[in-house]
Amino acid sequence: MRLSRYFLPVLKENPADAQIVSHRLMLRAGMIKQSAAGIYSWLPLGYKVLKNIENIVHEEQAKAGHMPMLMPTMQSADLWRESGRYDDYGEEMLRVTDRHGRDMLYTPTAEELITEIFRSHVSSYKDMPLTLYQIQWKFRDEIRPRFGVMRGREFYMKDGYNFDLTKEDALHAYNRHLVSYLRTYERMGLQAIPMRADSGPIGGDDTHEFLVLADTGESEVFYDSAVTDLSFGDRDIDFDSVDQCAAIMQEFTTKYARTDETHDEAVFNEVPEERRRTARGIEVGQIFYFGTKYSDAMGATVQGPDGKPVAVHMGSHGIGVSRLLGAIIEASHDDKGIIWPEGVTPFHVGILNMKQGDEDTDAACQAIYDSFAALGLEPLYDDRNERAGGKFATMDLIGLPWRITVGPRGLKNGVVELTSRRTSESEEMTAEQAVEKVAAIYASL
Repeated sequence: MRLSRYFLPVLKENPADAQIVSHRLMLRAGMIKQSAAGIYSWLPLGYKVLKNIENIVHEEQAKAGHMPMLMPTMQSADLWRESGRYDDYGEEMLRVTDRHGRDMLYTPTAEELITEIFRSHVSSYKDMPLTLYQIQWKFRDEIRPRFGVMRGREFYMKDGYNFDLTKEDALHAYNRHLVSYLRTYERMGLQAIPMRADSGPIGGDDTHEFLVLADTGESEVFYDSAVTDLSFGDRDIDFDSVDQCAAIMQEFTTKYARTDETHDEAVFNEVPEERRRTARGIEVGQIFYFGTKYSDAMGATVQGPDGKPVAVHMGSHGIGVSRLLGAIIEASHDDKGIIWPEGVTPFHVGILNMKQGDEDTDAACQAIYDSFAALGLEPLYDDRNERAGGKFATMDLIGLPWRITVGPRGLKNGVVELTSRRTSESEEMTAEQAVEKVAAIYASL
């Protein structure tokens, strides 16, 4: 993409109403624009990152054997009355009445609807286990929406639901989701720590939140610093293996890590004093096992092996896809702007032309651009007639991981400059070497 043809409405000044780094940088980098309190339009740059995050979630869910679908954003209130949950969300639930006088609601979550789909089509244990998920827009009418996409009213979310015959099977699904989430977050350059949490209105006794440590986090967290040494890495996982998934669950949840809602001071004090930590955390996902809460209330039963009806065991599992953009920026930025991890970056590399209109630099930039395109990588070529300082500032603000700077002086010596956004370190090399190095980095992901 040529920047001269791209819609990138960057702002030079910090927006007065942006209280945290991610909100400020997303507005400045032309990623989002507020349309109402807590509701945003996603502009091209922000939308590209949103879709990159969504694709990673889809890929990891597929590896775990989970099936994508799509449910509507509007639901009948009757389903929620059937589950007994219609009043639990209070004023956060946006309730509407259609022209026929029927009570409807804008989906904050979809346990009721997915249960109704299941009970309509599955009647035998032979069709289980089953895990379905969607990535869809949700709405919760926050009383004080703030922090941009971190606490908006409309948000993009992956919500998955497992249906199992027994509690043991459902707990394996719980562990399987934890494993898939660990893989998902690490691919995005994040360390998201699973912490014992409160289930809230969704219900259930078993639940973990995944939190990214950040000063601007909405939750106070207490943890053993040893949990930050854990890394999932490049493990080969058999998601059908109960023992393997349980072992990873044990590895990542044994050490103390809890939100303020479930914090136990006596247990925390058993952690060696030098490893006790208190911090703030950003929630980016949560997994629940809630047993037969919804199947009992809504009659979701199957015929068991003995021919008798059995209430299915369920769980739900969410990842805040739109919220993750804010979390990644909070965890990865400097005073110049965003620093995107390679896994989610909107463009793989920036090409900066130091003398637009010069025949040699124009030709060299075009050749580099074409080389990346031929390799299936997407460069952003700053071909604007702007001062060099302005071009550098824009590249730093939008945070592409790698930048290739092409200028007449370097070309005379047969070199360009390759710069890492994260370290600010630069190397001079031939254009071909720069392309090869960047391509190798992405090939290794």
